[in-house]
Amino acid sequence: MNDKTHTSKKSRRWLWLGLGAVAAVGLVVAVYRPRPLLVEVATVATGTFEQAIEEDGQLRLKHRYEITAPTAAQLLRPTLKVGDAVKAGDVVATLQPVAPQLIDARTRSVLQQRVGSAEATRSAAAAQVQRAQTALSLATLEAERANRLAKEQFIAPSARDQADLARQAAQQALTAARAEQTRADFSLAEARAGLSLAAPAAAGQTTGLWQIKSPVNGQVLKLHLESEGPVTAAAPLMVIGDTADMEAVIDVLSGEVRRVRSGAAVALSTGSGAPALSGQVLRVEPMAFTKVSALGIEEQRVNVVVALAPSAGDATRLGDGFRVDARITVSSQADALLVPSAAMVRDGERWRVFVIEAGKARARNVQISDRNADMAWVKEGVKAGETVVLYPGSVMTEGQPVKVR
Repeated sequence: MNDKTHTSKKSRRWLWLGLGAVAAVGLVVAVYRPRPLLVEVATVATGTFEQAIEEDGQLRLKHRYEITAPTAAQLLRPTLKVGDAVKAGDVVATLQPVAPQLIDARTRSVLQQRVGSAEATRSAAAAQVQRAQTALSLATLEAERANRLAKEQFIAPSARDQADLARQAAQQALTAARAEQTRADFSLAEARAGLSLAAPAAAGQTTGLWQIKSPVNGQVLKLHLESEGPVTAAAPLMVIGDTADMEAVIDVLSGEVRRVRSGAAVALSTGSGAPALSGQVLRVEPMAFTKVSALGIEEQRVNVVVALAPSAGDATRLGDGFRVDARITVSSQADALLVPSAAMVRDGERWRVFVIEAGKARARNVQISDRNADMAWVKEGVKAGETVVLYPGSVMTEGQPVKVR
């Protein structure tokens, strides 16, 4: 009985020892087994691969009209404000002729004497006219008498001819006297004008004022003068343009602009939450200019002019000089196998990705045709629908257990 009891105790001891060993092995395995890494993933897909240049620029009017003063004058207070709509032919500015300079007492006295002299000259000219008219009347009577006597043969024909010539001479003398009187009238008016001062135009009076009209339909974009004041010849008054007829100007680095072609598609972003405007490259200007970047680096840039699509109706809510972010497409490939650039890892001269298979990361060498900031166009190495690890980093190894975040 004692032997059986001893054997039973010994068997239980070995059982507990075996269970403890198994538990220890399991604990060691659990402690040293590689833990799955939390990863972000993406799916390999087929789509359109594009290479694009992203730069900022601004909107501008296709046609800008600068309204200027045709001559030196006094600008009356404008009634238009910035943003007001105008139509072709509407009066946008009114100019008043400049008043003559004020005169002092000495100059006024001289001008008064000049007026008196002109009045005397006019009186003398009027007297000469009266004298010439009297002489003409006398010459006419003598000519008529000579004609009657010549018909009755009381005088010679030569006497009649002399009387006719005398009447013609008297007529010419009267014409000259009247011309002298007219000249005297103008001289008197000139003298009186020099003595007078220009009076300001009455309210609502338009006589003598110059009205400048809008050449096109549009809006007032800028007022150079918002109040009444003197202006010189060719002085700018305002800017008028049609904000519905706009284009975009994008400055691109001269080293990249060679890839831009006329007709290339362009997407323009005007701000957060605003729908993108579509357009296409109209032309690339042939001259570069120097621009200092935000980092203080001088760069050679070229203006690329973009024509907005007719359906870009939201551009009418924008204005001249508004900033836009442009994405110019320089190449495009349809039905390309796309892998996010964040999944690509450099391996010497090659590229590789980590594909998830059965919960583990498997390294794959891939061959790419092209890549941009977001996507890589892969020729071989992966298939559409496979899942790749994003941002694998240096801790990712072949066969590493992973868990999708």
